[in-house]
Amino acid sequence: MKFDANMLEHHWMPFTMNRDFKAHPRLFVRAEGVYYENHEGKKILDGSSGLFCCALGHGRREIADAVAQQLTELDYCAPFQSGHPKSFELARKIAALTPGSLDYVFFGNSGSEAVDSALKIALAYHRARGEGQRMRFVSRERAYHGVNIGGTSLSGLVKNREAFGIGLTGVAHLRHTWLPQNRFTKGQPEAGAELAEDLQRLVALYGADTIAACFVEPIAGSTGILVPPKGYLERLREICDANGILLVFDEVICGFGRTGKAFGAQSFGVTPDMMTMAKALTNGAQPMGAVAVSKEIYDTICGAAPARSIELFHGYTYSAHPAACAAALAVLDIYEKERLFERAAQMSDYYLESVFALSDLAVITDIRGYGMIAGFDVAPAGTPGARGYEVQKRLFEAGLHMKMTGDSGILAPPLVAEKSHIDEMCGILREILKSYPAQTTDIKKASSS
Repeated sequence: MKFDANMLEHHWMPFTMNRDFKAHPRLFVRAEGVYYENHEGKKILDGSSGLFCCALGHGRREIADAVAQQLTELDYCAPFQSGHPKSFELARKIAALTPGSLDYVFFGNSGSEAVDSALKIALAYHRARGEGQRMRFVSRERAYHGVNIGGTSLSGLVKNREAFGIGLTGVAHLRHTWLPQNRFTKGQPEAGAELAEDLQRLVALYGADTIAACFVEPIAGSTGILVPPKGYLERLREICDANGILLVFDEVICGFGRTGKAFGAQSFGVTPDMMTMAKALTNGAQPMGAVAVSKEIYDTICGAAPARSIELFHGYTYSAHPAACAAALAVLDIYEKERLFERAAQMSDYYLESVFALSDLAVITDIRGYGMIAGFDVAPAGTPGARGYEVQKRLFEAGLHMKMTGDSGILAPPLVAEKSHIDEMCGILREILKSYPAQTTDIKKASSS
């Protein structure tokens, strides 16, 4: 299938080098199982589950049939002051998976919307309990929380922020948790729990009664997979509890089996006050995001509103869209029937051993991983991200789709992947990366000296 430049011109693509892409397009035209097919008819192994969405693999007929049936039965209904049964059914099923009392679910259409919804819910909660002065938020360096203005303000990735001004005022950032001594650590690093004390320092600097919520990804995802040090999330929970601060976990990437349990919160044994989710909720088949909130938050906001009044003035035209709900219900059913969370936990050792076996390659300066997600860094060459982008293009040509952020690669194959697919993925990576030299300073030796 041929595409000329004119056919591609008018789409302004997101997070893409548009001029380079349109000169050298990399197009997918179909997908099935763990493979894509590109516009030249070549199979491309999906090493990142699309964009961490397609945990069940591609082309699942159960999901397509559920969406098709829903669209002919009820294609849309206004979500304000009316509803449809599947949204309530879906909320119940999500609540059955979430930890603690995270039993109330607010729906949106993406992870970005889920994060902005969580920001507004946090503000509304504190106002409802008579502490409306709590308007400050805390995030982390190297964090990614979507691209709406709230999530952009929380972001700790400079390129996601620098073109858009200061964003929301009153956002402070903790240091990230990547430490040189933790290079090539499989699972949770031993060093770094003390970095959680940054939150205590912000409490001392600004006053606890000014801080509404602290947002963290259990595993920092888009930045290159930073697994939390042992004790780090636990200490954040303690500081939040002691100071009346809400703890919000962004589980958009970690959620739905990626860590070997339903959510990262359960894998790490720390329960937040709110949790955002998206991506694998619908296997990427329909846009959907959600925020799970504790019973206390829901009851406080609803209880503070006068009778017969709207409790939270927030929502989207497509909140809990019938087709998205149908997709999500089908997806949750597959997770349960195929026991994919358990399968991810069982496959994790083989997967991580295979990825960490690449550590002998000269160009790789670090590997990190947990469950069925891993990240690695390549030694930079020229401007930051230049080598990473070249690696991504070469991998595509060799038959592997993989997410790159700058010079960090992110591997998150579908949870249905077999050992043979993991072998194929790591084999392609080795073949491409072995041709690259290390940078002048041998980081591997320097970090161990």
